Amino acid sequence: MKFLDLFAGIGGFRLGLEQAGHECVGFCEIDKFARQSYKAIHNTEGEREYHDITTVSNEEWRTLRGTVELICGGFPCQSFSIAGKRKGFLDETRGTLFFEIARAAEQIKPRTLFLENVRGLLSHDKGRTFRTIISTLNELGYDAEWQILNSKNFGVPQNRERVFIIGHLRGERGREVFPITRESK
Repeated sequence: MKFLDLFAGIGGFRLGLEQAGHECVGFCEIDKFARQSYKAIHNTEGEREYHDITTVSNEEWRTLRGTVELICGGFPCQSFSIAGKRKGFLDETRGTLFFEIARAAEQIKPRTLFLENVRGLLSHDKGRTFRTIISTLNELGYDAEWQILNSKNFGVPQNRERVFIIGHLRGERGREVFPITRESK
């Protein structure tokens, strides 16, 4: 499956997806140092490289339609984390970047979305923020499923709970992904 790596950081999603046999066709990361690390770690030759997601035009995204089957991304979490100011969508710098993923998905129409954020996303603004995200995906034609996973349950020496969201394009849905347990294959 060919994928687009948004909010790529140094490539955590990419690492897992490539190990599972998938192919990255492009990535987007605004931080120049993270981008330098990403390019040093991964072979990005011939891939599309985007910097600021807010400057990528709808026309540019549409050129990936029919090529990208999956969009992955861990959109910025500071606005939703209990460790942050919890401004949510009112934080225009970071809090609204989920909608950039939605905009890319609307133009590209991949079969699958694979998103990640902090557990606090579920409870932010009494659940209204998460409801908005799921409603937005629904309006775009995606059925969503989600689960909270903790890295400590998968051999990582760290207690790090994250909510993972899978969006299936209606009419293209394969098998359900969740629930994942330690026994899951």
